[in-house]
Amino acid sequence: MATPFQGNAPGNATPLAAEDSAAVPVIRTIGLSDLHRALRLGWEDFKAVPSHAIILCVIYPVLGLVLARTVLGYSVLPLLFPLAAGFALLGPFAALGLYELSRRRERGEQASGWDAVEVLRSPSFGAMLGLGTLLLALFVVWVATAQAIYVAAFGYEAAAGIPDFARRVLTTSQGWWLIVVGCGVGFLFAVVALCVSVVSFPLMLERHAGVGDAMVTSLRAVARNPVPMAAWGLVVAVLLVAGSLPFFLGLAIVIPLLGHATWHLYREVVVPELNPQPLPPRPHRERRPAADFPANLFPWKRKNDA
Repeated sequence: MATPFQGNAPGNATPLAAEDSAAVPVIRTIGLSDLHRALRLGWEDFKAVPSHAIILCVIYPVLGLVLARTVLGYSVLPLLFPLAAGFALLGPFAALGLYELSRRRERGEQASGWDAVEVLRSPSFGAMLGLGTLLLALFVVWVATAQAIYVAAFGYEAAAGIPDFARRVLTTSQGWWLIVVGCGVGFLFAVVALCVSVVSFPLMLERHAGVGDAMVTSLRAVARNPVPMAAWGLVVAVLLVAGSLPFFLGLAIVIPLLGHATWHLYREVVVPELNPQPLPPRPHRERRPAADFPANLFPWKRKNDA
């Protein structure tokens, strides 16, 4: 009969089970006060590096203004709200640079705009890009679904303008059906995005986890803290709506705040590693003169010639 494993047996300093459990992120139980703390720390990060955060997120108000002009110009007004609301699905990926800024400030390091770009050199950037692609696919499906819901309510006839569109939506039974069904379906999309990404990107940034491990950890965090995570989703939705009202310009503040706060929420939910493994140093890249440009493309040929 097999004997149980003894932890102090020679040649076996650490049991396999201990190694496996150490690799799994530990999830804390949090409360609503922790959400307030995450938002407060996120605001402090934003105040510390406001110019960098606005530079990183200026695409949001610009994109919103361009989107509004496109919608008004091509009579696809019904998609304006679904597109604006759907940007929340892409927010976790778009805030990667903000996570890096918060991480550096947390460690007492100097944070600058170039430090935010350093996230592109992370060993786990491929995994982040993979999850970002998944969120993009979710966004596209949401927009197509919202279009189908509108067509089911009003058909393919385009609204004559903003007043006509508002009258259709707010004063007809089809319009109220559209509001109820559209918000309900949009809520389901938001729940899916929240569950798979609430702590996924910060986890991949700090621990260089894979997509699967990050998504599982995010799902575990939501399952362990359903009420706080639901409250967090509500906070995100309210702030995004508030930031979108003045021609999307408020997003220049809301998006950085939520990005920084998401990092601190991750800190509240996931227990830090006791003995994090340092990354190996990046290999030194030898600088070569511009005159050698064609030869620089074929370094192996230079070695063979030598």
